[in-house]
Amino acid sequence: MQKIYINMKKTFLLLAITLFSAAFVSAQKKIINIPGISGYVTLKCDFHIHTVFSDGNVWPAYRVDEAWKDGLDVLAITDHLEYLPHKDYIPADHNAAFKIASQRAAERNLILIHSTEITRSMPPGHLNALFVEDAATIYDEDDYKTIENAAKQGAFIHWNHPGWKAQEPDGIPKLYDIHKKLLANGLINGIEFFNYNEYYPNILEWCEEYDLAVIANSDEHGIISENYGHTTRPMTLVFAKERTRESLKEAMFDSRTLAYFNNTLAGREDLLSKVFEASISISKPYYENDNYSWVEITNDSDVSFKMINGSEGVADGFTIAANAVTTLMIKKGSGKTFEWDVENMLTGYEEYLHVSIDF
Repeated sequence: MQKIYINMKKTFLLLAITLFSAAFVSAQKKIINIPGISGYVTLKCDFHIHTVFSDGNVWPAYRVDEAWKDGLDVLAITDHLEYLPHKDYIPADHNAAFKIASQRAAERNLILIHSTEITRSMPPGHLNALFVEDAATIYDEDDYKTIENAAKQGAFIHWNHPGWKAQEPDGIPKLYDIHKKLLANGLINGIEFFNYNEYYPNILEWCEEYDLAVIANSDEHGIISENYGHTTRPMTLVFAKERTRESLKEAMFDSRTLAYFNNTLAGREDLLSKVFEASISISKPYYENDNYSWVEITNDSDVSFKMINGSEGVADGFTIAANAVTTLMIKKGSGKTFEWDVENMLTGYEEYLHVSIDF
């Protein structure tokens, strides 16, 4: 029988070194490939999420870890001002989640936004106040006064899930008198186009009419991976001059945002067009016969672009796959410039980004 001798001292030393080294290594962060445009950096953001300090089931620092692993740059913890179902067990401190999560956010290089949710019946419904100074001083029994208090702290205010069926049974967002007053006085700065698992197509017209930021958020209350374990969580793309809190805020008030969810982008036509142009590159024809030329379209983004309503001489519909090269045949004699609509880039109600590509 062969005997095996183990140097226990060396084994324990190697184990100690491994464990010590592991203490300095963190989990892996996902990379979300959405290109920067026109000198801006693309910040991936979730501006609507809850913790145990309102009606969520997760500790604030854990929310930071989730966001970091999912590849986000920015997180706003938006616990409710009015709805505190855990208050018998957890102190009702409206600034606690931000204070608890701040150190973890610094360690993760995540921009954490001090925020809260104003939770009222419809109208006006629920609104998030971002970039607040002291959430505890915002509340007032009067709806308008509460929103005004947030604005006095320099808050960016966005209207949450305007067609949520718990408040709008038909699921259709509506502008009530108080919303019109808030909009007229600059007290609504954005609207959620997408929330959790539903979206509201008609609000794109409102965002264009009132120059509002288009927002997409998770509104997560549980564990984020249980809903988005194999897909990209919904997020707002903000095109900022720098990766800083100040540049983020400036960009949001300037409405340089797109909603990103379920392989779909929605918002301003100019921003959608620039993202599309920055994402793809076209090769010269690499092969030809008497009838067709073959070209390659490279897509360096995570969005698979769904092309429809193509010009004569090319495919009427096809997909430019994400992070891949797609081959396209072009009929000879049909020109060099072709047009499509991009079905998953929404500019309005049943309206799509129209693109023209030169080959």
